[in-house]
Amino acid sequence: MLLTEDNSLVRMKKIAAIMTISLFGVLPFNGAEPAAAKQDQELSTLVAELRAQNAAIAQNQAAIAAKLATLAETVRVARILTSRAGR
Repeated sequence: MLLTEDNSLVRMKKIAAIMTISLFGVLPFNGAEPAAAKQDQELSTLVAELRAQNAAIAQNQAAIAAKLATLAETVRVARILTSRAGR
């Protein structure tokens, strides 16, 4: 009888261990799907922000280029006028 009690105890421990491992193996996957969806949403938001920033940078570069062109023209005209003045 001692032998059968040990076998049943070992069997119950194995079953408990298998159930515990199975439970811990399944739990992260159930919680991971909403987290993945949240990460996808956050990533989409970040991509949209980056696109907006990129558009703003492009506009700023265009404005800087226009100002540089105006400044270059002003310097060119100033050089012409100073060369006519005899300096």
